[in-house]
Amino acid sequence: MSAPSGLTSANSPYVAFQRSVSRRRFLAGTGVLLALPMLDAMTPAFAAASPESAKPRRMLGICNNLGLVPDYFFPTGAGKDYKPSIYLELLKEHRNDFTVFSGVSHPDVDGGHPADNCFLTAAPHPSSGGFRNTLSLDQFISERIGHLTRYPSMTLGVNCARGSRSLSWTAGGVMIPTEEKPSEVFRKMFMGGSTKEVAAQERRLVLGQSILDAVGGQAGELRRTMGTQDRDRLDQYFTSVRELEQRMQMSKEWEKKPRPVATTASPLDPSTAKEYMDKVRLMYDMARLCFETDSSRAVTLMLDSVNTPALDIDHVHTTTDGYHSLSHHGKSAKKLDQLKQIDSMHMHLLAKLMADLKTSKEEGAPLLDRTMILYGSNLGNASAHTTTNLPTLFMGGGFNHGQHLVFDTERNYPLPNLFVSMLQRMGIDADKFASSTGTMRGLKSVG
Repeated sequence: MSAPSGLTSANSPYVAFQRSVSRRRFLAGTGVLLALPMLDAMTPAFAAASPESAKPRRMLGICNNLGLVPDYFFPTGAGKDYKPSIYLELLKEHRNDFTVFSGVSHPDVDGGHPADNCFLTAAPHPSSGGFRNTLSLDQFISERIGHLTRYPSMTLGVNCARGSRSLSWTAGGVMIPTEEKPSEVFRKMFMGGSTKEVAAQERRLVLGQSILDAVGGQAGELRRTMGTQDRDRLDQYFTSVRELEQRMQMSKEWEKKPRPVATTASPLDPSTAKEYMDKVRLMYDMARLCFETDSSRAVTLMLDSVNTPALDIDHVHTTTDGYHSLSHHGKSAKKLDQLKQIDSMHMHLLAKLMADLKTSKEEGAPLLDRTMILYGSNLGNASAHTTTNLPTLFMGGGFNHGQHLVFDTERNYPLPNLFVSMLQRMGIDADKFASSTGTMRGLKSVG
């Protein structure tokens, strides 16, 4: 058995166990193999909240994995006085609610289409042999404040290739599958499971606690034979175990709490992949409902355009070819015109999402002011499969928006710097994420 990721140094508790006693032997009496958690995930989950975290802050990460036609997206000019592009003109009503970026990307994230899985992880070289993804931004958030809501995170998708695409990844590089049905998201938020399903979930949680109790008993016997240094390491490890037990207890409590009352009917799921835009709209609605009910504070949405066939844009216009084929336009006027219609509909849906979040109030403030929306793509130019100069919009969240932040389009500025700014805005103590070099330059919060 190999050491868990991040625990291979000479100071690792895993190494300490190997030196004193076989880890497999240590766990044999419990009947399970329990992986040691990452040491940097041992921050107390129930530590006193910072003043910033007293206000619920939320994030929605959206990736359209075929991007937007660059010539129609990027504005001219910089700062507050930029001139909007054709696409950004469709968002003019909300100009002061978003920032547009030029010249940003994920350092060393290449490989074309496989880069979509790295949009919120920034793990390098996703198409290389032996690639293993890393922790995504939403799961980083979930590990730290997920216990505050019924669902630590929500992972949504539109037309996703099941099991091959998602924005959400664990620290061990395991994909979290997307939920594709708006009706199922709605059911989870408002209807819950049957009595039988709730009881089964409680049994799973109890089983998890019993495993931790058994491991704790084994450790107690082993501790008496350890030296001081190993005792300190073991104590540190079991501090994290106790915190995990607290999270599990909190999960049990959420199972017993009544769900919020729905003010709208359950959505009808679109029947075909062709109804792509209807699916996008409904998933935006589900994210809004999730934030309105404080069901979760970290939501991701993968828009898998690669797996979208010829699509119904607005129930009037239908494309002549699949979305992926259109993206390889070869400067064909016919294909570019259809892409322009698709991209414009994306902008209209984003405008509606911002309008809905501004209309919805929390403690008298627009919900958009407490909701950060990152909209972008892993591809700067889908026709050429480039992964630089990514089209990126950042909306809401209580930042000083209404600007175009321009960076070098040849030597790009790291997009993960924005992730650090987002984490800090959520009241999470973080100064580094993936390939970040600091916070996002030129982006300032207000209020």
